[in-house]
Amino acid sequence: MSGFDPRYVQFFDGGTAPDHALLGGKCASLVTMTAAGMPVPPGFAVTTALYDAFVEESGLRDVITSGLNRLDPDDVASVDAVSAAIRDEICSRPVPERLRRPVIEAWADFQGRFERPVPVAVRSSATAEDLPDASFAGQQDTYLWLVDERDVHEHIRKCWASLYTSRAITYRLRNAISEDGLSMAVAVQKMVHARVAGVAMTLNPRNGDRSKITIDASWGVGEAVVSGHVTPDNIVVDKVLLCIVEEHVGDKHIELVPDSAGGRLVERDVEADRRAVRSLTDDQVRAVSELAKRAERHYGCPQDIEWALDADLPDGQNLLLLQSRPETVHSSKPKPVTAPAKASPPSVGFSLGSITAHLTAGRAAGVTS
Repeated sequence: MSGFDPRYVQFFDGGTAPDHALLGGKCASLVTMTAAGMPVPPGFAVTTALYDAFVEESGLRDVITSGLNRLDPDDVASVDAVSAAIRDEICSRPVPERLRRPVIEAWADFQGRFERPVPVAVRSSATAEDLPDASFAGQQDTYLWLVDERDVHEHIRKCWASLYTSRAITYRLRNAISEDGLSMAVAVQKMVHARVAGVAMTLNPRNGDRSKITIDASWGVGEAVVSGHVTPDNIVVDKVLLCIVEEHVGDKHIELVPDSAGGRLVERDVEADRRAVRSLTDDQVRAVSELAKRAERHYGCPQDIEWALDADLPDGQNLLLLQSRPETVHSSKPKPVTAPAKASPPSVGFSLGSITAHLTAGRAAGVTS
């Protein structure tokens, strides 16, 4: 690798510690998953140290502090005005050459790993996101299928600016999350040419049942699922037996696919015959479920993952893990206190349901493999 400063740029496979303060939630997770041998697309992080240095050297710190001072989260117009002003300043003030240079060198190093230039996703990674007791999903920006180096630099700045969207400002104010230490790293990651993509949770989000895995899947790039632009296939899987216990085939009327000539993603209508069938085979459902379980075992708590099947890779090697974050809705709820059960005669047998429940509870507690 080049001699760029590791304070400012770190590759996911660079062997550095997943420092949350330096990498933010998303990049720290990508570094952790890469080190654990999970199938993560390669890339690098532009660290919070670079963002912080830019904010200090450009004089933005005073602008941000004065804008947010005594701001009322219920005053929507004021929040919108402050958000727009801060974001405009972040995107317009020049980045010193000494801070641009590490990103330029990392980009050259990254693209040098491939036979031909590859498109990338540029993804926000705030220090306040992906925490076990908070839900920041979707509050900061992600930009897909970027191929030009100048566009990458521009969208890194847009990710920085997304730290101060109206939604993010309001959320932090209402939840008393301090601006002290708040910062933004950015992931620059090889774009997946997704044939099918989606999300999976290692519980049932409808009722918090941890004996299930729930998968949402649709054709093309997963942004259509994450953004809610399509009704995806919804599949509920038994976490131990990895068999489908419930499914609903969604309409999946559009897909996001790459336009190689234009160097961008385009929205395309899905043919009627593909709308009517599940986008994942039984084997693929099992593979996604196993990947989700692997992430849960690694982190020790229920996970919400993003995954994709890469159309450019052979079967068996094409399932990629794009992100894994703690599930926050059901996992943060206190467990109910129940009265001790009355004694009953000992049983000499187990039903399949009780075995499944026993194994699931054991896996959740980390006592089975």
